[in-house]
Amino acid sequence: MTAKPIPEGFHTLTPHLNVRNAAGAIEFYKSVFGAKEINRMPGPNGKGIMHAELKIGDSILMLCDEYPEFNCKSPQQLNGTPVAIHVYVPNVDDVFQRAIAAGAQTLMPVQDMFWGDRYGKLQDPFGHEWSIATHQRDLSPQDMQKAAAAAFAHMGSK
Repeated sequence: MTAKPIPEGFHTLTPHLNVRNAAGAIEFYKSVFGAKEINRMPGPNGKGIMHAELKIGDSILMLCDEYPEFNCKSPQQLNGTPVAIHVYVPNVDDVFQRAIAAGAQTLMPVQDMFWGDRYGKLQDPFGHEWSIATHQRDLSPQDMQKAAAAAFAHMGSK
C-alpha cells in the first residue's frame, strides 16, 4: 500500500500551534469556530497533549502543549506571536462575538474593509492572533487599488 504524499483531508499548508493548555485551546476552538476533534495524543508520561488535530471548516489545525524541552514554545514563552491565522467564516460578527465571550481580546474590531471582506482581529486566550473574515464583495485588482488608495489617504488625514 502506498501512502498519499498529502494525507486525505489535509491541504498543502496546515497550521500547527504550540499552546499553553492545549486541552483548553481545543475546547475554545470547538466553541468559537465549531472545530471537530479528529485525534489527540497524550504527552510524555501522560502529561499534556503531544499532538492533536482539529478540523475547522474544510481545514485541519494541529496543536500541542508547550514542551520547551522539545523546542515547542507557546506565545506566552515568547512574549507574543508574529503570526496570525486567517479564517473565513459565514458570519464574522457572530464568530467574533463568540470568541470575545469565550475570553478572546479584540485587536481590531470587525469592520468592512476596502478589499471586500468584513474583517476583525483578535487574540485568543492562548496568545495566538486570529484574523476572521466574511468575504462580501469581489473586486478587480484595479478596483482594489483604488479602494486601498482611498483608505490609505483617509488614514493619513487622521
